Amino acid sequence: MANHKSAEKRARQTKVRTERNRFYKTRIKNITKDVLSAVEANDKEKASEAIKTANKYIHHCVSKGVLKKGNAARKISRLQVKVNSL
Repeated sequence: MANHKSAEKRARQTKVRTERNRFYKTRIKNITKDVLSAVEANDKEKASEAIKTANKYIHHCVSKGVLKKGNAARKISRLQVKVNSL
């Protein structure tokens, strides 16, 4: 357990950031599932709308520091390939 005042603050900040990151990462998974379900249903219009939403939100998470830039680029690229295959 934290013994110093600064260590206690770091522990509190870590707790808050962990909760926030969990929210963002869960939302990324749900948005990704929306894109994949639209691709599986061969719904090109719905898939293109979903990929726009996913692209915007994943880049938003990069700016918040939840994802690294390369990780986000890889996720978007893989989703885009699947949408383009329609």
